[in-house]
Amino acid sequence: MRRLLLLLLIGCGLGLPGRAQPALYFPPATGTAWATTTPASLGWCPAPLDSLLAFAGRKGSKSLLMLKDGRLVVEKYYGTYTVDSVHYWASAGKSLTAVLVGLAQQDGILSIGDSTSKYLGRWTSATPAQQRQITLRHQLTMTTGLDDAPVAPCTNESTTPGCLRYLVPPATRWAYHTGAYRTLQDVLVQASGAPSMSQYTAQRLGTRIGMTGLWSDDVFYSRARSMARFGLFILAKGSWDGTPVLTDAAYFRAMTTPSQAINPSYGYLWWLNGQTSYKLPTVQASFPGAVIPTAPADLIAALGKDDQKIYVVPSLGLVVVRQGASAGASRLAASSFDAELWSKIMAVFCLPTARAAAAEAAGFLAYPNPAAETLTLRQPARAAAFVRLLDALGREVVRQPAPGPEATVSVAALAPGLYAAQWLAADGRVLMSRPVARP
Repeated sequence: MRRLLLLLLIGCGLGLPGRAQPALYFPPATGTAWATTTPASLGWCPAPLDSLLAFAGRKGSKSLLMLKDGRLVVEKYYGTYTVDSVHYWASAGKSLTAVLVGLAQQDGILSIGDSTSKYLGRWTSATPAQQRQITLRHQLTMTTGLDDAPVAPCTNESTTPGCLRYLVPPATRWAYHTGAYRTLQDVLVQASGAPSMSQYTAQRLGTRIGMTGLWSDDVFYSRARSMARFGLFILAKGSWDGTPVLTDAAYFRAMTTPSQAINPSYGYLWWLNGQTSYKLPTVQASFPGAVIPTAPADLIAALGKDDQKIYVVPSLGLVVVRQGASAGASRLAASSFDAELWSKIMAVFCLPTARAAAAEAAGFLAYPNPAAETLTLRQPARAAAFVRLLDALGREVVRQPAPGPEATVSVAALAPGLYAAQWLAADGRVLMSRPVARP
């Protein structure tokens, strides 16, 4: 069925690996000109597109941009937000930092195999021997071994040495640790000799691709179009309008493929779809399946708090940008919003049979996972009559009817831990079971 979906998408002109890809368009590095393509010319359906735009508006979006082969197809701003408004990238800026580290290595001013101590000296509270084991690669892959849940007043984002405490040897544990990541910016400034991170970003990348913005308190701020330019740069594998910028193909490949075995859905500060399992911030459990099951398997994403998004899908020639307020429960990475948004994006391609195939391929879904407030359980073809949750001891803690394709289960009163979400037939048979977590 997945093969049928790919063939149908080819017929829709979206382009797939192994086929001749349309030439990418790049907007000029200066000025506001940007070529457009109409949804109708691509065969996109008006009704699903309207539904997508309305959905994004209801979910607190400030902007939603979609590029096809570099050309603007959708550029929607909500409320008082405009093309010139500036918003923060939050942790989506981590992916920008990863590119800048690659450029610095390409220029020979650092190596990701170096110990971070080479550039920063004493930057943690670990012993000198322990600290020397931590390399820039460990920071890029979130495997420093430092404690991502330090004792108050320290937080996950703290960068002072007293808050960066040794927990386990590097490369033995994956943990989403913003404080450990943020010191990479200090390394870049130190290694490059640039006056600031903003100036290094502009000089090494921004002016080449027309991306403007600035770093403030280690967070990048820009217009939506600058986010789209960065996404297009990644879609072009580190080139801009035929000119290679990030020429280190090995680094680019390592950045956008699984960087370690502990969390295969993470590259060098990029989230990767279509992997066999994933981990999420603050939770050490691994969950089976893709981070965004409704999205194409080759999607890579820069994801930030309050649902700041840059999605890149090479097989479809797509870049999608979303800025705004949180679309739901505040999360640092993939959430139920991602799954819902991509379900609506895929529907825009105007092929009912392809949409049906996508729904069938998605099968039984449980999201967000972990879930702090509510858990959505989706089923194909209304196969189940009931849904339930079992705790780690196999005790039923929730049971309710599943009259339609989706059931929303409140988990706010449940204790933190692992649970089994199950779909039951009318006679009580278990049709499918998925592990879920309550953080």
